[in-house]
Amino acid sequence: MSSLMKGTAILTIGLFLSKLLGLIYIFPFYAIVGEENIVLYNYAYIPYNIMLSIAIAGLPIAVSKFVSKYNALGDYDAGRRLVKTGALLMTLTGVAAFILMNLLAEPIANIVIVDEEQAFSVEQIANVIKWVSYALIVVPFMSLVRGYLQGYGHYLPTSVSQLIEQLIRIVFLLGGAFIVVNVFDGSIITAINLSVFAAFIGAIGGLVTLFYFWKKLRPEIKAVQVIAPKQYQLPYTTMYKEIFKYSIPVVFVGLGSSLFQLVDMLTFNRAMIASGISAEITDTYFTMLNLLTQKIVMIPVVLATGFSMAIIPTVTKFFTEGNLQQVHNAMDKTYQVLLFITVPAAIGISILADDLYHFFYSYSEMGTQVLSHYAPLAIFFALFTVTAAILQGVDYQKWVVFSLLAGLFVKTILNTPLIHLMSVDGAILATALGYITTIVINIYVIHKVTNYKAKVALRRILLIILLTVLMACAVLLTHMALTAIAPATSKLLALIYAMVCAAVGVVIYGTISYKLGLAQLLLGDKLTKIARKLRLVK
Repeated sequence: MSSLMKGTAILTIGLFLSKLLGLIYIFPFYAIVGEENIVLYNYAYIPYNIMLSIAIAGLPIAVSKFVSKYNALGDYDAGRRLVKTGALLMTLTGVAAFILMNLLAEPIANIVIVDEEQAFSVEQIANVIKWVSYALIVVPFMSLVRGYLQGYGHYLPTSVSQLIEQLIRIVFLLGGAFIVVNVFDGSIITAINLSVFAAFIGAIGGLVTLFYFWKKLRPEIKAVQVIAPKQYQLPYTTMYKEIFKYSIPVVFVGLGSSLFQLVDMLTFNRAMIASGISAEITDTYFTMLNLLTQKIVMIPVVLATGFSMAIIPTVTKFFTEGNLQQVHNAMDKTYQVLLFITVPAAIGISILADDLYHFFYSYSEMGTQVLSHYAPLAIFFALFTVTAAILQGVDYQKWVVFSLLAGLFVKTILNTPLIHLMSVDGAILATALGYITTIVINIYVIHKVTNYKAKVALRRILLIILLTVLMACAVLLTHMALTAIAPATSKLLALIYAMVCAAVGVVIYGTISYKLGLAQLLLGDKLTKIARKLRLVK
């Protein structure tokens, strides 16, 4: 059990660092290419993320689960045959995804560009989608190798290769864009094409890292593998049916955010122009909504889900054992930890949107408004991730697919009419209603399957909301006082104001929750030791 927890910890840390890097690189990239140009980058990555999720089909988790299951049964040959045939299959899948994305590039661009006054042409958007598609050739095969090694209990290769992949991608992306724009005085379009091609360069780096680990671990793996006689071999049809059963729900969870963004990508510009907004600025508004503000909002979501997802394996374990009381306890804690971190962070970002957007990007009234209104959606993003994971833990994966499709249906039918009524806020509201639909279905199914009653969790969630209101009042008053003394006219002043207000919020929220015992209850006794070391308590 300790080795499993250690492996999960290694994987979680690697994934967290990789995701964090994937969020923060956008700030220097924005400074290099500018607000009006970064939209082109966004138009490439939304379809790429969807195609990538489909191409790898949740492979690392599915293969890991399959290999570890059959290894435990003593059938090491099943995993060997899977990786042998899967290597060819994933290579073909990657090439097919690459070709398909190239074929779809122009049709997608034609949907996005509805007016000649928009910032970019159909050809420019089609080209940038084609440039990012090269990564699809490499990533599916790499995912297969990651899953196979995880199946043998080796989590470090996945963690390290993900981190190396992300680091190489970001260095190439930022370095390439900077050299093109500032050294060679080249075209911004060239810089962005090079930046999206960085996904392919990063994938090569991740693959090389995996081959290093493969070579190192191969003797150990081969030592336990015995080629089974043909009559005892697991049929390939059974093998791949099982893989698809494991992988499809994982794909849908991973696709959630990208599919909601795709709805915006295909409808936002058309709806905005139809409602009378100038075609010259709709691209910029779209980027504010689906890239710039989202990168800020997702930071607390990654932190919160990182804390709470660590509890999910416990849910799976106790449900398998039939111990529903322990399942309820683990779920109570999961929801509370998640909301204890996400709710105050989301409201804090909303209040400090002016300073945060100014510091990370540039001063913008519209950017501030979008960030302020979009920030509370962090709570829904986090709840979707965790409720979907719990459903997988209790083996009700099909409902994850159904609930997400229901949420997407709500988003799709409401997006255009709400944009006509409320402009950018309409797209935000449609996303919120879509996620609420998905979360309500997930929670209802969890309640039915596990007979879960959230009385304890609801009481503590109400307390979290009350503490957040007190914190929000303190932060708002502090911010009003600071801006009354001197408005934040520079990035430095915006950063100072944001840090001072955030510190006030943390102190108020942290102190009251600590005095009430809520913080220790949710985050553990180690919090008391840290507080004593910092001399915050006796």
